[in-house]
Amino acid sequence: MEQKLISQLPREAVERLTATLPFYKQVRQTDDWQYELLLTHSRVMTYSPGESVLRKGETDSWLYFLLKGQLIVLAGEQEQTVNYITPGEVFGDLALLLGSGRTATLNVDPACREVTVFATDFTVFGELEDCSRINLATKLCYYHNLLHSLRWKLEVYRGKYPDFELANKHRGVKLYRGDKQSLAELCALHQQACELAGLLGQWNQAFGRLSVVDGEVPSLQLLSAIGS
Repeated sequence: MEQKLISQLPREAVERLTATLPFYKQVRQTDDWQYELLLTHSRVMTYSPGESVLRKGETDSWLYFLLKGQLIVLAGEQEQTVNYITPGEVFGDLALLLGSGRTATLNVDPACREVTVFATDFTVFGELEDCSRINLATKLCYYHNLLHSLRWKLEVYRGKYPDFELANKHRGVKLYRGDKQSLAELCALHQQACELAGLLGQWNQAFGRLSVVDGEVPSLQLLSAIGS
């Protein structure tokens, strides 16, 4: 694995990379200072075929985005292939939300010549209601993007297994109806994200049963539902 700080990369390359990531793209469009702050806490990593990007049980404070290549998600006692992560997808967010270790191992697909990952140290966000560094607008932007991603993943699960007991649980998570651009909204979005992440965790634990019942390994191309 080779890693470089953002400061070691040509500026044009950095802007090209972050333009493919919705959260960074939005922050750059609205607040240059916040964008630059996030970059100072980020790095780009390159992996070779077969290398591990994350390992089950590990803990860290990093949020990851796959820029190039493909990752294999290995889960279960036998560490079987249960999923793939493709460019543009985020991973590591579940563990950050739930304060847990990684639930699966992520390896570079041997068929890929290399994998490129963009990572940001989430400690820069500080405590949820502390907006002294990462401001309220940026945090709200992050959680809006995160919730969109989590709900999309759960809808994909629902489409795959519409009769499973968890299929509609996420639709019962209440949406925020209060004042916008407020700390109250931020706290509500965080709560929603934690509830949805918990449901994704339950889906992950159920995958073994679903695979046996359906006679196949789920082939859902999700971001971080597995392996984060």
